[in-house]
Amino acid sequence: MRAADVAKAAGTSTSAVSRAFRPDSPISPELRNRILASARELGYVNPHLKLSKVTNFNSISVVAGDLSNPFYPLATERFARAISAQGGRMILHTVPPGSDVDAVMNQVLEFRSSAAIIMTSSMSSMLVKACRNANLPVVLFNRIQPDNRMTAVTCDNYGGGRMVAEYFIKKGFRSIGMIGGRINTSTHLERARGLQDRLGEAGIKIDYFAHGDFDYQVSYAAVAQMLAGKIRPEALFCINDIMGFAAIDAARDHGLRCPEDLAVMGFDDIPMAAWASYQMSSVRQPIDQMVQDTLQMINDMIADPKRQGSIRIAPVELVLRESA
Repeated sequence: MRAADVAKAAGTSTSAVSRAFRPDSPISPELRNRILASARELGYVNPHLKLSKVTNFNSISVVAGDLSNPFYPLATERFARAISAQGGRMILHTVPPGSDVDAVMNQVLEFRSSAAIIMTSSMSSMLVKACRNANLPVVLFNRIQPDNRMTAVTCDNYGGGRMVAEYFIKKGFRSIGMIGGRINTSTHLERARGLQDRLGEAGIKIDYFAHGDFDYQVSYAAVAQMLAGKIRPEALFCINDIMGFAAIDAARDHGLRCPEDLAVMGFDDIPMAAWASYQMSSVRQPIDQMVQDTLQMINDMIADPKRQGSIRIAPVELVLRESA
């Protein structure tokens, strides 16, 4: 892909394309935005931003999205410690609310790190193409994409969903509900599928389902509506811990006890799950192992640029507390 192709698509000159990639160059904001949008669509990367093995070899860009979910600040902190322990440095890029990873693509490339770790639920094919054109190794953390050239580290989301179902079955629950996340994310899809598959094998259907959007307020409203209806599950699986906290709070506000009136199970096992006010059962992600696996895969890709994509799936653990 050449600058001339971007210029043609944006209806401008190649010199304007060059200026658009230099923040201090004289160019109107409207034209700059049009050129950068065309570049993203075509997968073009300014050749001056091409990376090499010797440029900031120990510098890694971490792209984070939903920092309102404590799991991701926790993962970010673990990455910072692990990268520092290896003598490197971490550069954190945050995706603005309502935007996807493309919003920080140029920012990531301009820092000229040796690799990028993506910890947000949205990663477009344009970013993948741009990173590859820039020789930038990319690892998805805690999610996967349908691209056999992508490298990813995740936990056994599907197996975790099955663990929750198995536990509910053993406890004798027959009326079960689920609060899901964002339907286009691999974490939601795999955890929900694991629960549904195992329950289906036991001849049990999910009586109540709502989308909590990985958000406390949305989940609280969904559970409150559920508790106000005629159908009230005996057990509720929340796709992540934040939604589990919302479920426990909504149950208490309706005069119900957990687990006597409603058993609640979360996923992630962030530190808040063990707080005395929640004591929530959850599926624990082995975050330290996942961080180390991610850094090892980055080292492998830097050592062998022709290395094909691969996925590492870390085992999960069911942690039982008072809520279930």
